[in-house]
Amino acid sequence: MKNIAIVTMLLSVAVLTSSAQRKTFSVGEATIPEMKKAMKEKRVTSREIVQQYLTRIAMYDAKLHATITVNPDALKEADERDRERARGKVHGPLHGIPIALKDIIHTTDMPTTGGALAFDGFIPPYEATLTKNLREAGAIIIAKTSLTELANWVAGPPTPMPTNYNPISGYGMNPYDPRRDPRETADGRGALFPGGSSSGVGTAANFWAANVGTETSGSILTPSNATMLVGIKPTVGRISRYGVIPITADQDTPGPMAKTVTDAAILLGVLESQSPDPNDPATSRCTPPPNRDYTRFLKRNGLKGARIGIPRASFYESLSPERATAMADAIDVLKREGAVVIDPANVPSTIEPDVQQNFDRWNICSGAGNSKGSDANCSIVLKYGMKRDFNRWLSTLGPSAPVKSLTELREWNLKHERAGAIKYGQSNLDISDEIDVQTDRARYEADRAKDIALAATHGIDEVMHANRLDALLFPGSNGSALAARPGYPSIIVPFAMVPNAAPFSSAFDAKPGPFGVSFTGMACSEPRLIELGYAFEQATKRRVPPPLP
Repeated sequence: MKNIAIVTMLLSVAVLTSSAQRKTFSVGEATIPEMKKAMKEKRVTSREIVQQYLTRIAMYDAKLHATITVNPDALKEADERDRERARGKVHGPLHGIPIALKDIIHTTDMPTTGGALAFDGFIPPYEATLTKNLREAGAIIIAKTSLTELANWVAGPPTPMPTNYNPISGYGMNPYDPRRDPRETADGRGALFPGGSSSGVGTAANFWAANVGTETSGSILTPSNATMLVGIKPTVGRISRYGVIPITADQDTPGPMAKTVTDAAILLGVLESQSPDPNDPATSRCTPPPNRDYTRFLKRNGLKGARIGIPRASFYESLSPERATAMADAIDVLKREGAVVIDPANVPSTIEPDVQQNFDRWNICSGAGNSKGSDANCSIVLKYGMKRDFNRWLSTLGPSAPVKSLTELREWNLKHERAGAIKYGQSNLDISDEIDVQTDRARYEADRAKDIALAATHGIDEVMHANRLDALLFPGSNGSALAARPGYPSIIVPFAMVPNAAPFSSAFDAKPGPFGVSFTGMACSEPRLIELGYAFEQATKRRVPPPLP
């Protein structure tokens, strides 16, 4: 559970932060460039920025559960950044800017728990490559964010874990309606879907400037969509995964979540290493832009002449009327901005009559129903990867690791079930642990090849080449699973507020939730996607902050 001393410190900061500071510069909805400019002009210090953010955490986090750990040295680090700035030493594009990390990303000054009780309080022996990159750019790691436990590969069917739940910090709540589900069958989860397994709650609520999430299949795009953020799910390998608790190296990637495309582009450049990371061979896949500067792609006319495909089949057909209207409006924006819209531009594998070649008929094996012997018609890539890569990660932790294998974790969870370790069971861990990495390798390789064939070769690649597309436009995060299999990039941009689809009584007065649009391309196309996302954002400017008091 959260350290009482830290909470006390936050409350003290809330009292001490002066109204004069807030009038000088307010962090509410402030962008990274605005903070940098204000610090350069001496209108605010990094310490004052951190104080304001800590005040907001102290005021609202008990309701939202956006954090697992708050950095007790955040103010000291801010003081040091201020002293360095006064001496003319600015580390990089995030000097003095508070950033939060999903709590599966290693830090050595705060625990890295993955939201798992077995790792509560565990401090790893080394930092993630991306954590080092952030520090070198001058960022202050202000907190570790809530998440779905172990990136949502613990409990699948028949009792799947709710998104943004873990037994350490509880249920993450959506700040656009932070009330709990009032129905009799409710378990404490929020009334409004918060997305997961990464959390956008704290960034949306202005607890920090931006945060780093991770995605295996939807875990950056989905929470960004749910909390009205810009999320960039990069090409797998664009950002090093060294020091990040894995599900599978085939699909895992960290990525930025922010309030604007500009902020997300700045953060992306910092997270990416200048040269390949020897600890992550996939980092040789894409070449960084000069100086890792993605802000050069923030072009207001980025949509002019762009060819955007609309994959109607599978992705638009089941939208609610309000979401369908929002997407029609978004397509009109593309046309007004000079884009060439190809409608429909269906993904071939989603309309393939041969069921063996149809993407929609090829799901990820998940839950007790897809244990060995019952997994012939689904991809074992994630459950295989969890056994292979989680054990490999555990081996890097040394003697201080609380468990030494996936088997030991499952046994620990069973012994601590009454303490809440596996409230929803651990069916995904179970079906992963039954994998034999050697004898099941041929099946894994066949499934991995099929994933690539249906999602990329006969999927995104085919439709994009056939229509000479710059990107595909998806409603919300609907295209995330398709892009995840080959590790392709996407950017999601806030666009609308739509009704909560849950069947509440009229007396509850359910509040609407955010809804965005996402642009997806082929490997290493982040520069073009940022151009498209930025032009769309500037043409619409639909983000609104959550209605916190």
